[in-house]
Amino acid sequence: MKIYSNIIALFCCLIMVASCSAKESPQQKSPEPQLTKEQMAELEVAYFASGCFWCTEAVFERVKGVQEVVSGYAGGKKPNPTYNEVASGRTEYAEAVRVRYDAEVVSYRELVRVFYGSHDPTQLNRQGPDVGKQYRSAIFYRNDEELGIAKEIKQELESSGTFEEGAIVTKFTKYEKFYKAEGYHQGYYAAHPNDPYIDNVSRPKVEKFVKNFQSLLKEEYKK
Repeated sequence: MKIYSNIIALFCCLIMVASCSAKESPQQKSPEPQLTKEQMAELEVAYFASGCFWCTEAVFERVKGVQEVVSGYAGGKKPNPTYNEVASGRTEYAEAVRVRYDAEVVSYRELVRVFYGSHDPTQLNRQGPDVGKQYRSAIFYRNDEELGIAKEIKQELESSGTFEEGAIVTKFTKYEKFYKAEGYHQGYYAAHPNDPYIDNVSRPKVEKFVKNFQSLLKEEYKK
């Protein structure tokens, strides 16, 4: 029985190591790029959720035309949610990203394709080891045009059988409010390359994206 108990304990530890919600480090601060108000006024903005925001942020940072990606929370009602509250699963918030992009370089349609192609949209309220509605697949659309594009591409993917695992369960939610996450979450992928979660969960997703979306990559990320 002692052997089985040790195995179970080891398994639980591995789950914690490989979980986004287990990786809170308030002391670790990452540098954040800043855009001026003038620069932001010239850019479009989009909001996506596809599991742990460390992964989602790292993917969209590599897309040409994207000028800023910020990790945060969307889809809930409580003002100023904290990471602990969202990670607990007791709120309606999802870990999400705000993407500011140059529409003359990359279109919203292309960003939606990146979104669908960089996670598993057939997994309901989870992504890999991260389980809970805070890790749901969601597009927070700002207008009917964005909603139409999101639905159109979903239908294309379903018709083509791209995802053999099952039906796409991505939620389309009208955008209301985005709250920026705590500073230590920003740029986490680049700042913590040796983190076990980054190494075992995030990096394979980012590398898969880089391989499959060469035409949309910034030059510095092309292989």
